[in-house]
Amino acid sequence: MAASLKRFIPAAVRAKADTWLFQKRGVDPGETLLTQRRVFILPSGAGMGFAALILILLIGSINYSLGLGFALTFTMGTCAMVDIYMTYKNMAHLHLRPGRAQPVFAGEVAQFELHLVNRTKLDRYALWVDFMEAGEARHVVDVAAGATSAVVLSAPSTERGWLAAPRIRLSTRFPLGLLRAWSYWQPDLNALVYPFPEENGPPLPISGVESADGHGHAGHDDFAGIRSYQPGDPMRHMAWRQIARLDPADGGQLVTKHFEGGAVDELVLDFNAMPSIMNLELRLSRMTRWVLDAEQRALPYAFRIGATDFEASIGEAHQAACLRALALHGLKEAP
Repeated sequence: MAASLKRFIPAAVRAKADTWLFQKRGVDPGETLLTQRRVFILPSGAGMGFAALILILLIGSINYSLGLGFALTFTMGTCAMVDIYMTYKNMAHLHLRPGRAQPVFAGEVAQFELHLVNRTKLDRYALWVDFMEAGEARHVVDVAAGATSAVVLSAPSTERGWLAAPRIRLSTRFPLGLLRAWSYWQPDLNALVYPFPEENGPPLPISGVESADGHGHAGHDDFAGIRSYQPGDPMRHMAWRQIARLDPADGGQLVTKHFEGGAVDELVLDFNAMPSIMNLELRLSRMTRWVLDAEQRALPYAFRIGATDFEASIGEAHQAACLRALALHGLKEAP
């Protein structure tokens, strides 16, 4: 019914009504307090039935002058009034604070951490929390007096860049379910979405030369052992004798020979050196794959894209900086 009515109301009018009536404004920076003006309350379906029952009892008590009927009617009315107060207090004056949002690759589900802070002496029960676009709320939390409860909400990512947390709706029907109180919150929380790494991409662009001193991270001089096959390993390093003994039914995997000494020169991942005819997103996706592969193989790599030029390095910090540069290439640095 409500959805049908919305179709006849212009979008601009609905937006102004939402802003004025339901306080649906922009991003709420920092911690947010659910003041009286931000908490809305209406009877639920059960509450409407309860009100109709009270009205019927009242009419019957008046017509037949039933003392017991009046007592029952006023008792039920008192319960309804108490429920209004308790439902409102269960949500009002609650503090909301954004948490962390870990980076994800495009297509993955982003996780947004949110904190519900209760600085009052009243315990809060059965608070339903979820993104508005999710429809019915899927997460329910209790917040004890003077405590904080955390909830993690999920939202799918579709493209690289900053993904802002959607608007959140909080609701409760505690304690009797006769009324429904709700509020809206737009947290200042964003997740960084990296380009999705290319599948079955080409091997790392290792084009260096062997050094004369024989020091480095990988080379061709001294046989050091057997390890699992990694994308980009040359075919001439495949350990065919060991592979022949493997039984795929037992979960056998390809293996390669590992050598040390005779270092391979610096690995450079240069976005500008890639063919310009390639699609931009495909180039970013391939660079992402190369960054992950270089980290997996413990190969120090330099990184260049646009004005960003990182010296050869390796590790989580270097990987995060490279992936961030890929995610925000051509986009705003700040959300």
